[in-house]
Amino acid sequence: MAGYMDNLNNMMAIWNTSDADEKGRLAEVALEHNLHFVDPNHNIIGREAFLKMVDQVQSEIPGAVYSRASEVDTQNNHSRYHWAIHMNGQLIMPGFDVTEVNDAGKIVKVIGFFQEIERV
Repeated sequence: MAGYMDNLNNMMAIWNTSDADEKGRLAEVALEHNLHFVDPNHNIIGREAFLKMVDQVQSEIPGAVYSRASEVDTQNNHSRYHWAIHMNGQLIMPGFDVTEVNDAGKIVKVIGFFQEIERV
């Protein structure tokens, strides 16, 4: 699972750049060609579909900053971590992802959840 942490960082960097060439370079390095990405608003397959979705989201909330909001917990090619979206220094959405990587460390699946789970 070499390089998985670099690839998680590269995937986060895709969300924070508007440069199409840089997004493509980061995606090529970090994401498997048949990446499956699902969250409450999307269910897509493929690196190109992912990049198109990122462009769409960036156009809907221009200037948003995406960051990891926790350590990364990893086991058996799966990781989980919290993330946050900020605009002008204000939190606009927290969430968390569960990701799967292949043995080469490339991301093959992302399952994203919006908001936090309330404790009972």
